Amino acid sequence: MERTVLVTEEAAEAAAELPAPPEQAQAVFGERFADAVRYAELLADAGVRRGLIGPREVPRLWERHLLNCAVLSEVIPQDMTVCDVGSGAGLPGIPLALARPDLHITLLEPLLRRTTFLDEVVKLLSLSNVTVVRGRAEEMVGKLPAVDVVTARAVAPLERLAGWGLPLLRPHGEMAVLKGDTAEEELKAARAALGRLGAVETSVMQVGEGVVDPLSTVVRVVVGESPGGVRAATRRAKAARASRAAKNPGRRRY
Repeated sequence: MERTVLVTEEAAEAAAELPAPPEQAQAVFGERFADAVRYAELLADAGVRRGLIGPREVPRLWERHLLNCAVLSEVIPQDMTVCDVGSGAGLPGIPLALARPDLHITLLEPLLRRTTFLDEVVKLLSLSNVTVVRGRAEEMVGKLPAVDVVTARAVAPLERLAGWGLPLLRPHGEMAVLKGDTAEEELKAARAALGRLGAVETSVMQVGEGVVDPLSTVVRVVVGESPGGVRAATRRAKAARASRAAKNPGRRRY
């Protein structure tokens, strides 16, 4: 696939606001630095045109998006399987895949226009460690292989996100999600629900020292032997699908 499939002359002006990559990017992405630059250009061009990111985000793509997501790698051990829930434009999954080629990452996203973009990016950048799956997390329990780590960013409040993400984990896996300034409050409010979902350990961490300022905030939730109450979650997912089908016969999601 040629780069012109995604990057057009007409969008050159919009992409012109993309700043040069900061020097930290070279160290973070290593051998995949050139691909990280191409991904940033794609977000600034096709990502804006397709409504995947706002045009005001272009000047801060590197610090606020690519590097902010890539430093999540600091809390993920080697050779893990990862599911990025509600991947959107590929954040944090694609920066994570570029920074950590040892990880095997599934980008899970329900909207067709987004998965189309993700498929194109994965092919263009030859990301052999990335798979794109269209679907909702609550419908994927038992359909996708259980993973070591679930990631997400700006998808939903922690309690709701845990209800979607924890059932996708293998026993003793963990959810590592990027959150903002209210991370501690969200965790406190969600702690009882997390316990019911099988969480045995929770923490809030700051990552990205020397790379991003402010530091990225990560909420970690480690599960025990029965993550997410899998049977209950599966029943709820089936009931939700049946309810949507009954209310919207013949409707397709785009």
